Amino acid sequence: MRPRFTLAEATAVSLVVVFLFTTGGGHAAVARHDRPVPILMYHVIAAAPAGAAFPDLFVTPGDFSGEMHWLATHHFHAVTLHRVYEYWLRGTPLPSHPIVLSFDDGTLGQHANALPVLRSLHWPGVLNLKVNALKSRFTLPAWRVREMLAAGWELDAHTITHPDLTHVDDAQLWHEVHGSRLALQRMFHVRVDFFCYPSGRYNLHVEEAVRRAGFLGATTTNYGLARPAEIYTLSRIRIDGSDHVVGFAHKLESLPR
Repeated sequence: MRPRFTLAEATAVSLVVVFLFTTGGGHAAVARHDRPVPILMYHVIAAAPAGAAFPDLFVTPGDFSGEMHWLATHHFHAVTLHRVYEYWLRGTPLPSHPIVLSFDDGTLGQHANALPVLRSLHWPGVLNLKVNALKSRFTLPAWRVREMLAAGWELDAHTITHPDLTHVDDAQLWHEVHGSRLALQRMFHVRVDFFCYPSGRYNLHVEEAVRRAGFLGATTTNYGLARPAEIYTLSRIRIDGSDHVVGFAHKLESLPR
């Protein structure tokens, strides 16, 4: 005969089962899914012109190709930030040695030079797009962004005009944060769930605006691995033009594995 449980007894049994599967109190505890993931930060994928104000923001196409093939040879697999979020939140599986390749601002070489390399590896990138970049002939027109999205890239917001958000009033802060998300979603008809602080400048007030705007997380210029406990202040690893492949390899090999 099957034992009959009262409602209280059944509830107590259910609570014990939940405890065993969600804590260290039983052998069947759910595995943790909070391991950190590296997010690389790129800007311009092109040779720096003579007299460039910030030459280290320029990574040559040859160096970029070499860096990506170094990652592939060392068994890294590029994923979107949203996939990392799903892993942290729900335990959705990631490939071995996942890495996020993020590209700030929306410069022409990200389409002309980075996209073909990543496409050959069947890897996505993450485009942190400044809305006003769509208006310049030196940056990405909308048709190039659409090609990147069609190749599996993720689109994230990087404000409208790229100001220091810690020095704007509340009206402009909301316009830059919330307005950039709305503008990109309306233009490209994709989810825009993550934010990138311009020049890495943020404070608690700016972070709160990002949360209120509905973003699931945000990236900074803080150096290090991205961790779920810092979902609105995710660290990244900046890749400089002076790194070349050797320096790039040293940065990646220095990461905890």
